[in-house]
Amino acid sequence: QVQLVESGGGLVQPGGSLRLSCAASGSIFSINVMAWYRQAPGKQREWVAILTNDGSTNYADSVKGRVTISRDNAKNMVYLQMSSLRPEDTAVYFCNAVGNKNFWGQGTQVTVSS
Repeated sequence: QVQLVESGGGLVQPGGSLRLSCAASGSIFSINVMAWYRQAPGKQREWVAILTNDGSTNYADSVKGRVTISRDNAKNMVYLQMSSLRPEDTAVYFCNAVGNKNFWGQGTQVTVSS
């Protein structure tokens, strides 16, 4: 099993920045891919960013150029640095780990509003 705990969400003004953190524990050796997803009210969960074990990254078109996914292997942490935030970025952001199973955190709320 893999446990994921997100943090770092909050209220930010349009154009602002946030860094989300995801702490991973448990059978982390089984993880091949880490990702961030988000779910806005009344909408389906959507993929935001992905980071593979070889360091490859990819981003949804809606956030490309504004977010960066990274990790600190020594701390078992994955981050999502977000900048130039827009109201449409408002959502609950979830950390996802893919190994022999698909694991999810509980989510952290990001609200972009003036």
